Amino acid sequence: MTLSVSTRSVDGSTVVAVTGDVDISTSPELRSALADATGSGAAAVVVDLSEVSFVDSTALGVLVGAFTTLRNNGGRFALAADHEAVLKVLRITALHDVLGVHPTVDEAVAAVTR
Repeated sequence: MTLSVSTRSVDGSTVVAVTGDVDISTSPELRSALADATGSGAAAVVVDLSEVSFVDSTALGVLVGAFTTLRNNGGRFALAADHEAVLKVLRITALHDVLGVHPTVDEAVAAVTR
């Protein structure tokens, strides 16, 4: 499946919306979009995975890298995800709580802007 990544601003947060499967072949596109978002001085980034049904370990590495970069620069990071396959991977790897997973973009934005 082809990956689509777009970026928009919502209530002062940068929302990176992802559609498709995020795996070893599509992760570079997500990595690039997140590097742009974290490198642009954004104080709050939300990754919208609501249209993603599969993530592999490469995708997790990309998300952790963006989270770490943002946190080290004083920013905040959250995920919006509701697909059970994605949530299962995040829970198994214990990243669910670390990355701040929320069921909707609105809830994730609220979490990073408080």
